[in-house]
Amino acid sequence: MSKSNKMKYIINQKVFSLTDRFSIKDEFENDRFFVNAKLFTVGKKIHLEDVNGNQLFYIEQKYFKILPVYEIFKGGQLYAVLKKKLSFLKPKIEIDQNGTPFYIAGDKWSHEFTIMRGDTLVASISKKWFAFSDTYGVDIVSGENEAFIIALVICIDQIIYDKN
Repeated sequence: MSKSNKMKYIINQKVFSLTDRFSIKDEFENDRFFVNAKLFTVGKKIHLEDVNGNQLFYIEQKYFKILPVYEIFKGGQLYAVLKKKLSFLKPKIEIDQNGTPFYIAGDKWSHEFTIMRGDTLVASISKKWFAFSDTYGVDIVSGENEAFIIALVICIDQIIYDKN
């Protein structure tokens, strides 16, 4: 645990990878989570696993939607839903975790933003500019469900940056 009562993670997804499997490291470069995405499916299907290969969350993109919708499942049960909303200046995403709304606040280009639950800061995210991969620094407030916040960041990345 860092002195700032936050866990720091690095999400570095290789854009030109032939597989959609990558690790998420902590601030000390230790693997903490693995992401496995199923290729060649209708809608994205993503598994967030611990270092032992145990599935923590399953993310599924709902297809045939005008704007992106992602559902996050835990233990086979719907856990949270992210929906992109129509907006013109910057991406707007509605997040509902079993009746609890989350909010995203950040810059116009979505490279520096925070995830809030009401007035409570949950995480701060910073995306690298001009990188050949999608690289994020994620600071998660101590006591939060780290795997869930990582799942949110993966969905947010898909909603904002994936043009497929």
